Amino acid sequence: MKKFTYTAAAFLATTAIAQAGGIERSSQSMSILFEEGTYAELSFSRVFPNTSGTVGGGTVSSGDVIPGYNNLSLRYRQDITDELSFALVLENHIGADVSYPAGGLYPLAGTTAELRADSMTALLRYEFPSNFSIYGGARVARIGGDVNLPAVGAGYTLSTDTDTALGYVLGVAYEIPDIALRVALTYNSEYTHDLTATEGGIGPFSGSSPLDVTVPQSVMLEAQSGIAEDTLLFGSIRWVDWTAFEIAPDGYVTAVGSPLVEYRDDYITYTIGVGRRFSDEFSGALSVLYEPEINSVNSNLGPTDGRMAIGLGGTYAMANGVEITAGMQYGIVGNVTTSIGADFSDNDYIAAGVTIGMSF
Repeated sequence: MKKFTYTAAAFLATTAIAQAGGIERSSQSMSILFEEGTYAELSFSRVFPNTSGTVGGGTVSSGDVIPGYNNLSLRYRQDITDELSFALVLENHIGADVSYPAGGLYPLAGTTAELRADSMTALLRYEFPSNFSIYGGARVARIGGDVNLPAVGAGYTLSTDTDTALGYVLGVAYEIPDIALRVALTYNSEYTHDLTATEGGIGPFSGSSPLDVTVPQSVMLEAQSGIAEDTLLFGSIRWVDWTAFEIAPDGYVTAVGSPLVEYRDDYITYTIGVGRRFSDEFSGALSVLYEPEINSVNSNLGPTDGRMAIGLGGTYAMANGVEITAGMQYGIVGNVTTSIGADFSDNDYIAAGVTIGMSF
């Protein structure tokens, strides 16, 4: 039950994050640190968004503006001493891909935007005799992106180089193994990428200039506890300081008067679920996720606001130490009015994924 819960809870909590506040595609869960011995896992998921809006009183449709995308992560953990352990996480924890279908009467037809990012996090955890533990480490992240806005100027374009930045992670946990109780509080620092932005299509404001992009700080509380034999309750609360994030190229801001992308409030995401072991080989988990709408005017490059989702996963444990976890999540995305007055409503997504874990 223990290993299943760590694997399935992490998968169900992170699938389809990019449909929620900001541009996240992972919750950066620390569950890998609490595995036992030497352990590695590879996770793959595919998200199928359904995101469209209308203008003109519902007469002109944008078409589906967020293509499907993949998430891939690799995690590894091992003991160094009886008290000290190490973990390494490779993942795409943020990202964005927006593509308004070309043609038609929608004002932003042909608009595209892509944010490419990946990170590597190295972590250490030290366990005290009192059931407390502390953990922390460093995160190295790379980011870059491109934007094409045919409706702005003579056809606005933005292209950036790729930059590497450094952040850190700090956390504390308390456990009572006899009842499978664990509470973990994790802080992820903000970090700033120093990019060079090359802009075109806005006359005298075109050219190259520095562009600073801050990936925001976050705090996550994860908890679990046994509530009956072979049954466990788990959940999390996560706050992200999205008001600190904006993409504001000099030329675009001078010509238009506002950032290209910004968030006017922070997001808090709540997850609760239950796991159940049905046999020595098979376990299952059901989770519910809720993220309140902030009800502000959103960017046309991020036309979502809040969500409710339900996820279902199962783990099959083999005799050779290999575990396979598969799951699905269905989510309803909150309604949004964008800065051009477009109404995005009745949108949803489906996500599916698989995790292969191995104990050595």
